[in-house]
Amino acid sequence: MAGLVVALGIIYGDIGTSPLYVLKAIISESSKIGLVINEQLIEGGLSCIFWTLTLQTTIKYVIIALQADNNGEGGIFSLYSLVRRRKPYLIVPAIIGGCALLADGMITPPISVSAAIEGLLIKYPDLPTIPIVVGIITLIFLAQKMGTSIVGRMFGPVMILWFTMLGVLGIVGIMDNPGILKALNPYYAYQLLAVNPGGFWLLGAVFLCTTGAEALYSDMGHCGKKNIRVSWIFVKSALLLNYFGQGAWLISHLGKDINEVNPFYSIMPHWFLIPGITIATLATIIASQAMISGSFTLVAEAMRLNVWPKVRIKFPSDLRGQIYVPSINWILWAGCMIIVWHFRNASAMEAAYGLAIIITMLMTSLLMVNFLQKVKTPKPLLVIFLTAYLIIEISFLIANIIKIPAGGWMTLLISLSFMLIMWIWYKGRKIKNRLTEFVHLKEYLPLLHQLSTDESISKYSTNLIYLTSADHIYEIESKIIYSILQKRPKRADVYWFVHIHVDDQPYTMEYKVDHIIANDVVRVEFRLGFRVEQKVNFYFRKVVEELVNNGEIDVRSRYASLRGQNITGDFRFVVLKRHLSNENELKGIERWIMQSYFTIDYFSLSEETAFGLDTSSVTVEKVPLIITPAKEFKLKRVYDRELQYEEKPVG
Repeated sequence: MAGLVVALGIIYGDIGTSPLYVLKAIISESSKIGLVINEQLIEGGLSCIFWTLTLQTTIKYVIIALQADNNGEGGIFSLYSLVRRRKPYLIVPAIIGGCALLADGMITPPISVSAAIEGLLIKYPDLPTIPIVVGIITLIFLAQKMGTSIVGRMFGPVMILWFTMLGVLGIVGIMDNPGILKALNPYYAYQLLAVNPGGFWLLGAVFLCTTGAEALYSDMGHCGKKNIRVSWIFVKSALLLNYFGQGAWLISHLGKDINEVNPFYSIMPHWFLIPGITIATLATIIASQAMISGSFTLVAEAMRLNVWPKVRIKFPSDLRGQIYVPSINWILWAGCMIIVWHFRNASAMEAAYGLAIIITMLMTSLLMVNFLQKVKTPKPLLVIFLTAYLIIEISFLIANIIKIPAGGWMTLLISLSFMLIMWIWYKGRKIKNRLTEFVHLKEYLPLLHQLSTDESISKYSTNLIYLTSADHIYEIESKIIYSILQKRPKRADVYWFVHIHVDDQPYTMEYKVDHIIANDVVRVEFRLGFRVEQKVNFYFRKVVEELVNNGEIDVRSRYASLRGQNITGDFRFVVLKRHLSNENELKGIERWIMQSYFTIDYFSLSEETAFGLDTSSVTVEKVPLIITPAKEFKLKRVYDRELQYEEKPVG
């Protein structure tokens, strides 16, 4: 029971607040494209809503997508982690979908909060709603650094109250016109879309009813698939009752000026208006909170998968998966402010809403097909799934494309901005990795052993640690060998090479130790899940402690005066930071990519901070990255005897 309450409070905020604006959007869109608002149009719209919630949310996400869980975790990057080993190029739809979902996280708070607050205009027509909306959204973002552990306790009860209110208001509305329930028949949806001229373009407004389905999948890790599936029965029932109640009210008011009326508030008794608006506002705050938290999780996963620059992540509470990303928090806040001040009301924002999320849904479908292939789904079922959802989602996409001039351009602009950052970071890292030169460590082991015992060289550190990207135990980057042996010979008693492998499982925390030369050269490999914080300094200390307790290594100082007192030797990390060499002669797109990559890298988190290293024991060395060496040139040496001076006559 507690799990169901948590599920209601965390994952249904976005889809649960859609009754605030969906039918209003259908009526407004009908007026714009010149459709007559009649009984057939309203019944067709309701039929489309019912079957959209059934086909998209229930079948695709609640039944099928929740099966594609990565150790209980969901979302587009978790789905990509399940299939990336088979087809690495699937990172492209994952990036597109992830960025579109980030754009959706920027649009959800303004449209939800605006739709709730604008209900006050019924009683107070001259009320300036923009300052109220700005204030509420700002408070939501200010509260993020405190985490949602305290507020989260009230999320569930508030959403139970919200959905109960939706259901009760809907039932009251349906009782006035029970015949509205005939719209459950898909025939009415067919009539609207295929027979009614221009009816197809209403799909852009209809789609708003399922915009929270992707968030439902992304938040699976917080609630569990069973809780989501059970609670969805209650949620879907409440949503449909309210939609049909609004439809019944609209049919009973045909012939009146209903273009600017919000049927959601119109079905409320006049005396209940202020309490209803208050509950709606709380629900939209929860919806906004859910999308913001989802954006934090998305960016954290993108960082682990190396498609987003390193940024600071904080953990404001002990809840599993509860994180706070300050930079993303304020980027989202700035975007919300721009959207509020540009569009100024919820009706105008509807044009920008929906386009981003249908792009995400399309990308999820492509990844889902690959997952279904991986789990050996029968080919006929695979073809049915792909065909059905490509037709449905491409139809929604086409219907949303006409919104681009009216506001959809902002959604595209936001999505493309995030995509550009991800693509530059991903391609830049690929270019760097391609040019990383590895050498065989075995060839240098005798030299490392001699260096550690060469007392003619002053000791650099008792324990010297390098982070390596080499997957094989006996491979090492040439830049590390250069740093130890040539740049400035670094004598140490023990050389440690630490490798971090980001695992496809979300919460893996394992390590492996290889004693390449006992008490002299040691390799430690950490296998960390893509949702695990990379606190390398903390983990490394724990590993050393366990090795000492097991008698596998001696970390006492090698200085005679200190060793007798059992004093532990010092530890020093060396971080090799690459920079674009002046020797490069870059051409074409690679030049622009690498220049952009290093510009982004300048503003991102330093590697020592990103890996959680103690800055007091870290040395950062700059290493030139030579992508395209300068062209060969001839430089002739001239000796004094070859110099010839022309004598000029005097006078």
